[in-house]
Amino acid sequence: MQSITVKELVAAVRGTLVRGSESAVIRAVSTDSRTVREGELFIPVKGERFDGHDYIESALQNGAAGCLFRAEREPEKKVADKIYIAVDDPLLALKRLGIHYRDRADIPFIQITGSVGKTTTKEMVAGMLAGQFCTIKTEGNFNSDLGVPKTMLELTGEHEVAVIETGMDHFGEIRYLGEIVKPQIAVITNVGDVHAEFLGGTREGVFRAKCEIFENLAPDGVAILNGDDALLNTVTLPQRIVRCGRSEHCDVRIRSVETHGLSGIACRIETARDSYALRIAVPGEHVAYSAAIAVAVAEELGMRHDAIVAGIEDFRSPDKRMEVVHLARGRVMINDSYNANPQSMAAALRVLAQADTARHIAFLGDMKELGGTTEAGHREIARLIAALQLDEVLCIGPFCKAYLADELEKAGGTKVTWYPGREEAYPDLVKAFGENTALLIKGSHFANRLDLAADYLREYPFEGKR
Repeated sequence: MQSITVKELVAAVRGTLVRGSESAVIRAVSTDSRTVREGELFIPVKGERFDGHDYIESALQNGAAGCLFRAEREPEKKVADKIYIAVDDPLLALKRLGIHYRDRADIPFIQITGSVGKTTTKEMVAGMLAGQFCTIKTEGNFNSDLGVPKTMLELTGEHEVAVIETGMDHFGEIRYLGEIVKPQIAVITNVGDVHAEFLGGTREGVFRAKCEIFENLAPDGVAILNGDDALLNTVTLPQRIVRCGRSEHCDVRIRSVETHGLSGIACRIETARDSYALRIAVPGEHVAYSAAIAVAVAEELGMRHDAIVAGIEDFRSPDKRMEVVHLARGRVMINDSYNANPQSMAAALRVLAQADTARHIAFLGDMKELGGTTEAGHREIARLIAALQLDEVLCIGPFCKAYLADELEKAGGTKVTWYPGREEAYPDLVKAFGENTALLIKGSHFANRLDLAADYLREYPFEGKR
């Protein structure tokens, strides 16, 4: 974070300095009293199960230079050498501070959202742009009302482009984050069923929520959309639209895709300007859509052909997203445990079926927040598993038990076993994950924590050496 005086910060967050010097300098902010560092300003945000105001004293003891606080939660005892700033809402103050830093940066901002593949697309776009521009991006899953403004605070005068991922599970969140980003380029990767539970229970509700991204798109900006998504194809805007996909009407066209098992894909992307032959070391035909969007972004920013190709071909999967791990004696684990919805689950299962191994098994957890499509989504996945003729499925979660396992048992052919929890499945999972076997691990992250199963298998002593 570039340093800021208390006077400038107070004006940015629309606060009132209660104690401390206006000339004091703040070099960073923190929202976690446990990790706050010497000289940082503590911002006490409120969560579902905590209120940061309860930890102001602890943050100051740990070295914080001062704090924000809501007027009704003003600390009774104040430390003489600390800074105290009253605000109407600390989270809103963080947003305002993020906007302050964003507005100081006269560079292109790219905002990316979507039901499936937004992190993969963000990472591919940012990695490609970094080959020609000094690029800042949202790190990890910093795509929320905390992560996005914190990313803005990391902007410096050296940055030439910003790639910002924005997530949501309720109406208004993409609008809120868009007010911070104010993108020149708005990207929607697709519209699926994830979070439908909180958005009217339908994919149309998800679509409306995603389209909030256009409310803050620059008047001379561009929207880059999945051109094979039926709902996104209904979008009309005063700004220019670039559609990416296989369909004839797409401006950025996926002309061909060759799959090479778990080693990745080769694809050809064509635009009005150029043609790009790409090899991507990530499995699954769906990755071609991220590549098409990356090409569209690159051309908007005038990137060189060689930089585009090199940047995309250097891309590797983000952590826990289609991560291919080779273990002892021909065992291959596909760790896609970060999240799950019907679209991403289907794509991952198809990749599993392409593995050049004797057996193909899956360890699956519930797909959450699907609303009215919950039963249909799980049963549809079960039918796909049966069609792919996978050898075995181990699963956890009430939805998997009621719908996925039930549908697979009706279909026959694929052995399916349900377990009450992740760890209860471990003995059978190790047994099923034998030599020359490919295993997919996938489920909604916070509901199942199947990433811990991936960690368990990564460390398991399969016949000694790996």
